[in-house]
Amino acid sequence: MKEISLNILDIAENSTKAGASLVTIDVAADTAADTLTVVIDDDGCGMEEEFLKRVQDPFTTTRTTRPVGLGIPLFKEAAETAGGRFEIRSQVGVGTTVTAVFGLENIDRMPLGDMASTMTTLIQCHENCDFVFNYKLDENEFVLDTRQLKEILGDVPLTSAEIVLWIRDFISDNMRIINGGRSI
Repeated sequence: MKEISLNILDIAENSTKAGASLVTIDVAADTAADTLTVVIDDDGCGMEEEFLKRVQDPFTTTRTTRPVGLGIPLFKEAAETAGGRFEIRSQVGVGTTVTAVFGLENIDRMPLGDMASTMTTLIQCHENCDFVFNYKLDENEFVLDTRQLKEILGDVPLTSAEIVLWIRDFISDNMRIINGGRSI
């Protein structure tokens, strides 16, 4: 994958397939620590311990259409190649947490990419799942929480075209403000 946001999309899709009703995506860049940390946490069905031990192997998947599952192995490789680390924790009936830490200034770190499109795709395609997106650069941050949006909007679905465009613009604008014009 060419950008981290596509890895995030893939892992969050796994979360929705695991029956998650809430997926939290935290992206935090810390310039002093030279890290970019991505945490994807869900309340899905979780994984059995035996499967969890094998999930980082590309030939381990729950799919029946093909015998390969590359999302987690590629995300792990991307983090480790960029001088970081990767961890996955899961508990049956509780959910799964995937953490990838990248060297922020590492030459091998791929760009974060288009998080606005990633988040709007997730929200638009999974209206029965709530998403929380936290973006932080040093001390500046913003949060998008679909539970709050649903409460404010009432009967207006998040999947309506105007709302999807507003969400995309809200994320893009806030990230641009926080980033001060630089790309992460």
